[in-house]
Amino acid sequence: MKLRRTMKDRRAMTAVAITTGLVLAVAGCGGGDDGGGDGDKPDKGSSSSSPKGDGAGDDKGSDDTPQQEALAEVRNNGITLTVSSASRDEGGFLTVSGRVTNGTSGIWVAREWQSDESELKQNGGSLAGAALVDPEGKKRYLVLRDTTGRCLCTKFEGGVDQNGSVDWFAQFPAPPEGTDKVQFQVPSMPPASIEISEGE
Repeated sequence: MKLRRTMKDRRAMTAVAITTGLVLAVAGCGGGDDGGGDGDKPDKGSSSSSPKGDGAGDDKGSDDTPQQEALAEVRNNGITLTVSSASRDEGGFLTVSGRVTNGTSGIWVAREWQSDESELKQNGGSLAGAALVDPEGKKRYLVLRDTTGRCLCTKFEGGVDQNGSVDWFAQFPAPPEGTDKVQFQVPSMPPASIEISEGE
């Protein structure tokens, strides 16, 4: 009787040991799969971080570009005006362009940049009030307009959202050749000294 019980006990112990071994083996395999899954996740993370890296590189590139191209930057009342180019065209025009950023607490509609001229008042919030000043030649150049009184400049229709940025342009009669430095003036903003480049 004792011998039979001992044999049964040994068989039961062996079965438990085998079962435990199998459970541990399966758990180990499962852990490997989960680890592989986790391994896949970092790979996906690295691929998603890679565009961020590229984006960061692009941001650096875009940061470098404005620094190379910016002719001037002026600020007032939360508005930042950047001038990136002032190019003399073959037709006797000068096109000034850049970017405006709204750092105020609401939508900015460029009311203060409107022109006082009755012909240009219909342009609303725009760069119609901008001017170029040639200090040496003692001349002031106003924004060009078409036959209907619309300025050849950016109109900020709908305004610029808070923390938003918008590209702008304004065209003027070109100062005489030999004049390569002028002041770009916009109502409510400090004057910006800019250098004229020759268009292609």
